[in-house]
Amino acid sequence: MTTEPVPAGRIADPWGRRTPYGRGDSWPARVDQYLAGDCGADDIDRWVQTASNLHSNGDAMELAVRDGRLVGVRGMARDRVNRGRLDPKDLYGWQAIGSPDRLTSPLIRESGILRETDWDTAMTRVAERTRTLLDGPGPGSIGFYTSGQLFLEEYYALAVLARGGLGTKHLDGNTRLCTATAGEALKESFGCDGQPGSYADIDHADTIALFGHNMAETQGVLWSRVLDRLAGGEPPVVLCVDPRPGPVSDAATLHLQPKPGTNLALMNGLLHEVIANGWTDHSYIEAHVAGFDRLEQQVALFPAEAAAAATGVPAEQIRTAARLLGQADRLLSTVLQGFYQSHQATAAAVQVNNLHLIRGMLGRPGCGVLQMNGQPTAQNTRECGANGDLPGFRNWANPRHVEELAKVWNVPTDRIPHDGPPTHLMQMIHLAEEGSLRMLWISGTNPAVSLPELQRIRAVLGQDRLFLVVQDLFPTETTEFADVVLPAAGWGEKNGTFTNADRTVHLSLKAVDPPGEARPDLDIFLDFARRMDLRDVEGAPLLPWEGPEEVFEAWKECSHGRPCDYSGLTYTLLRERGGIQWPCTDQHPDGTERLYTRGDFRSRPEDCESYGRDLLTGSSLDEDAYRSLNPDGKALLRTAAYAPPPEQPDADYPLWLITGRTLYQFHTRTRTGRVPELHSAAPDMWIELSEPDAAAACIGEGDFAEVATRRGTVRARVRVTGIRQGVVFLPFHYGYWDAPEGTGHHRAANELTPTFWDPASKQPLFKTGAARITPVSRASGPAPAPTTTASRPDPDPGGKTNGATPTGES
Repeated sequence: MTTEPVPAGRIADPWGRRTPYGRGDSWPARVDQYLAGDCGADDIDRWVQTASNLHSNGDAMELAVRDGRLVGVRGMARDRVNRGRLDPKDLYGWQAIGSPDRLTSPLIRESGILRETDWDTAMTRVAERTRTLLDGPGPGSIGFYTSGQLFLEEYYALAVLARGGLGTKHLDGNTRLCTATAGEALKESFGCDGQPGSYADIDHADTIALFGHNMAETQGVLWSRVLDRLAGGEPPVVLCVDPRPGPVSDAATLHLQPKPGTNLALMNGLLHEVIANGWTDHSYIEAHVAGFDRLEQQVALFPAEAAAAATGVPAEQIRTAARLLGQADRLLSTVLQGFYQSHQATAAAVQVNNLHLIRGMLGRPGCGVLQMNGQPTAQNTRECGANGDLPGFRNWANPRHVEELAKVWNVPTDRIPHDGPPTHLMQMIHLAEEGSLRMLWISGTNPAVSLPELQRIRAVLGQDRLFLVVQDLFPTETTEFADVVLPAAGWGEKNGTFTNADRTVHLSLKAVDPPGEARPDLDIFLDFARRMDLRDVEGAPLLPWEGPEEVFEAWKECSHGRPCDYSGLTYTLLRERGGIQWPCTDQHPDGTERLYTRGDFRSRPEDCESYGRDLLTGSSLDEDAYRSLNPDGKALLRTAAYAPPPEQPDADYPLWLITGRTLYQFHTRTRTGRVPELHSAAPDMWIELSEPDAAAACIGEGDFAEVATRRGTVRARVRVTGIRQGVVFLPFHYGYWDAPEGTGHHRAANELTPTFWDPASKQPLFKTGAARITPVSRASGPAPAPTTTASRPDPDPGGKTNGATPTGES
């Protein structure tokens, strides 16, 4: 193991040098380190433990502190997640919290202008408006919209405050936009959220399938792990399903490029081939799985030819992919936004679970499913009840679970709203639009850029009748609409825990003080609870805690006995050992690497987190309906018929529109856009187009063009790539906080996206819309898009665009 000082060259070499290893071996350590300026290792006053906060991988690292400020980072070799490696956002992103334009004082709106004030004035205004609404229209007039980037302790305090204190069901997270489908798909199949697999399955798998998951850009260190397996002995077969080529397809044995919105058709075709060829584990199905007959009947309607007609992927390529999946000895599948942000998102993601269930590919090394997350603490929003369910993976429709939670909180059962599903974000926006939601408290997210159909969102957020509280680190497009702005402390400026996509819990410690009067999000929530005088049935404070460790201990009580059991974890243990996977209990003090190793699903009706939904309509099933489907509490094979996307290309809008991310930016760039290395790597919006589509529109590389849908327009320079013909791609990161003045609202991808959502997960459809492109002006030079990622220029102009590409490793 060596410590590798990292120059800015890691922008050009995002995944670093290879450390090959063979199947079944341990991933070698490689410690990445970056220190800013002329700072050397001997100049560091102290190193402070944390983990990555600009993606969901959970890379463990230490922050370098000198003279009270951050000066660099290094990876932690002992940690199970990254073995010391860091990706570009890890290496450079820490610099954002030192930006000079941080919010440092509370702001309140007076005469239409945001003016600085003190904390008491700001919080008094928030508390007074809350009391007025509680005394008038009631708790249903108040909503909270939070992040996937706060800490577990902050989500849990917010859930207690909102559900157990104020009694509102209007609480959701921005994980609704990225990985709500992950949680819903896991509940539909296994009765409960929580990843069955582990990152360590990469070490053992002989086949790795990535379904709509551009791992090279969303989880760079995990992709390094795959690359190291590919460079070692007994490398795995890799299947890539993505309309865009890139580093993942370069390494793939087979690359399928389906038309947007056809993932369910593709999965039904793959399952048809697996079942028809007898590549199933009948003994596993008999012992642990319910619903096989229904699945077999459904996919019988989708042989490879039918799947090919729907997806545009040749039938022979579908058969080849099915053979890879059906004959794998140890199969690992990962799923992300390419599947999640579409009209049949949950139905498609569930079919990946079905594949593993009918093949018995769960609970063994190398055999797992990872329904991935996109944000560093997305898992915590779901565990803590800040993203549409009750804390501890409890079922809102199960009276016994509600009573149990009321006992934990020592509040009356009827104070916890459970007369229907918790309100998802898109419904909250509708309620604000119609006027019944009168107060919205937004923490750690920027919906004025990240939500679909932005012209509508600006109109909703800008209503005079909506009292808007925004809690963030920086001025954003959303703070412009706020009545009260609360300056928050960031990662590195507070203590807390957070959990990555494979259930690994890390401790993040305070390294430096926040600027000015900025406060940790937890302190802000606790201050509000005290001002509202929220109390339990005995008159004691409902949120009695003074700091994050006390909240963590309370969360341990709430999670005890539930699938996400943290009861065996402590701050001391996490400080000493690094990341540990839940459940961690007295019986499993070292954590739990894989779930369901004996087919022991949390799917019994009295225990499950959800009774499920109709995958086509989204209507919730009741306990009787669930029992009829799954009387023995097994894993459940859920099915659905394929239906085309609600908006189809036509003569006026002939292209498919999809959006996504790039390796070098995160969400709406409020942090990464303020980091010199990351900003320069991807400084501005671009448009990706295939060579045939560009030629048809008389557009060349670097030209300015306009993409239009029925909702708006975006103008940017064009990158001609190997993307599937008929598809146009826009990165979703770019808003207006750093755009040139006077350019109007023509930069954000979500000016174009539709207000539709998946019926089961309620996740918006960022990847199924119809668009057209027209040239604006000629320009010299290339588009401002990275050349190391999926946005690289097309290496084969005029070449294949037929939707399926066999490739070899490069």
